[in-house]
Amino acid sequence: MKDPAVINIHQAKTHLSSLLMEVTRGKEVIIAKAGTPIAKLVPLDHGTPPRKPGFLKGKLTLHANFNAPLPEALQQAFEDPA
Repeated sequence: MKDPAVINIHQAKTHLSSLLMEVTRGKEVIIAKAGTPIAKLVPLDHGTPPRKPGFLKGKLTLHANFNAPLPEALQQAFEDPA
């Protein structure tokens, strides 16, 4: 199969299982009707991997004044609508 493979609808229906196997290997398959591409089979994106809580433990530090109040001028800049 060429990459991406272009096949007609009849071939796609006849060879769907083998086409899906190709897609699981990372190949794209374009399905055409009368020579005009109408659809593309591509592998699913399974999103981001699950979170692993604590993977940065010991790699980050917070300054002692992390929770200290902001300087007055900076605090007003956040609060003033003007």
